[in-house]
Amino acid sequence: MNLPSYEALMPAVLQTLVDGRERPLREVFELVCQRYAFTPEQLAHTLPSGRQTTVRSRVGWAKTYLVKAGLIAQPRRGVCLITERGRAALASGQTIDNRYLAQFGEFVAFTLASGENSEAITPAPITAETGPIHTPQEQIEQAMTTLNASLADELLSEILAMSPRFFERLVVDLMVAMGYGGSQHDAAQTTRYSSDGGIDGILKEDRLGLDSIYLQAKRYTDKTVGRPEIQAFAGALDLHRARKGVFITTSGFSRDAQEYVGRIEKRIVLIDGAHLAALMIEHGVGVATRQTLAIKALDSDYFAEE
Repeated sequence: MNLPSYEALMPAVLQTLVDGRERPLREVFELVCQRYAFTPEQLAHTLPSGRQTTVRSRVGWAKTYLVKAGLIAQPRRGVCLITERGRAALASGQTIDNRYLAQFGEFVAFTLASGENSEAITPAPITAETGPIHTPQEQIEQAMTTLNASLADELLSEILAMSPRFFERLVVDLMVAMGYGGSQHDAAQTTRYSSDGGIDGILKEDRLGLDSIYLQAKRYTDKTVGRPEIQAFAGALDLHRARKGVFITTSGFSRDAQEYVGRIEKRIVLIDGAHLAALMIEHGVGVATRQTLAIKALDSDYFAEE
């Protein structure tokens, strides 16, 4: 997604305030979006966490850095006003970025207090090779994405080194962690090693056992699961008069197999290796928490006066 970095947005944020009017941050954001004429796709693009749009995050960080450097004042909560320093910055014709802001002591003190190094204060120019400079929030989320990707590779390597029976038990543990199968004791009782029709396990869909989910688990390395195997699984569901099934593999599924499950009446969910690892990380199966980082944010309700 080709979006300007938060540094590139700094001049546009200042320009929205050049008339000297106090503007709420919401209005600043809207004016910046109008200036750039962002497409609906660009406006909808989110950070890796999915909790905030990238454009709104970057406009917010651009405002924060300009405030810390004294180019924007905030006379009231959520309200922005350009300062004389901000007017001088626009009139100078210089590029307004972290390097420009580093001339002001307040900004240097802010970056040092927040743990940013000198490279963050005076970054290298943005090029096609280096890409845009990301906000601190984006850096954190991208780092988490990278760590989870590495962890997912480790998980799949460990799974492939274990026995097929271990993999089937892991699948049950994951389904229980996701809220299926009732309790772990119930799951252990209802899951059975079976060779009739390719059913590896049966779980309750809920604690009351109103419906059942049939499982098929294949621990493959390079082999892609094709349509014939999914058809055989669907046939096994017929033998048990079942309507719902989950086929899990450490490898992947062919396009033909994916299209097939979309055409049949039964509800069969396909979970490939990448999705399996992501679910294990999300639901804490086979992983342990090494470190917890608490990211604090302003509590607006605390500062609301009657």
